[in-house]
Amino acid sequence: MADTALSVPLRSPLTDVAGRLAAATRASGGAVRLAELPFLTQVDIRLDAKGAAADAVGLALGLQLPLEPNTLVRAGDLTALWLGPDEWLVVGPPGSQQDLESRVRGAVGDEPVSVTDVSAQRTTLLVAGPHARDLLAHGCPLDLHPRAFGAGRCAQTTLARAQIVLVARDEPSAGFWVLVRSSFAGYLTDWLLDAAAEWGLDQ
Repeated sequence: MADTALSVPLRSPLTDVAGRLAAATRASGGAVRLAELPFLTQVDIRLDAKGAAADAVGLALGLQLPLEPNTLVRAGDLTALWLGPDEWLVVGPPGSQQDLESRVRGAVGDEPVSVTDVSAQRTTLLVAGPHARDLLAHGCPLDLHPRAFGAGRCAQTTLARAQIVLVARDEPSAGFWVLVRSSFAGYLTDWLLDAAAEWGLDQ
């Protein structure tokens, strides 16, 4: 029987503003770098951090789920973010969600675990450069000083009143990931471009 399913190309929520982000990056003279990282795999995992499932998942993914609040663990192309005492978000390359889900479910057996693909829920903005912290501080209530929110930290917070997951990449020069719901991505991008005007960016 012929496959009649329509193949619809993926479309990022920020496709139409990619040029503005690139132009702002160029105009900043190196002060900030703004870009979307579309279609990253995001799999939410909930389990008992003290149970056998946590170790099994760690072995299956090749990384240990972080137990310290608001920290991350990275191994290869996977990053595990601590979201709560029994919740983590595993971020991976585009298109890997089925593989990640399969690996986790296969590892835990009958252990009580929730594994949910939330890749379509959010997109990811990259905010990097020497003034990245200053730019984010305009609208984020967290203390973003490196001593308080240095490399390898993450938090559920707000930016310009939009709910986000903020990630300070584990390499300082790598900047920040801003994981934002797709429905707020355009608004937050406009806000970032407006806030970046302090460095004379051409919007």
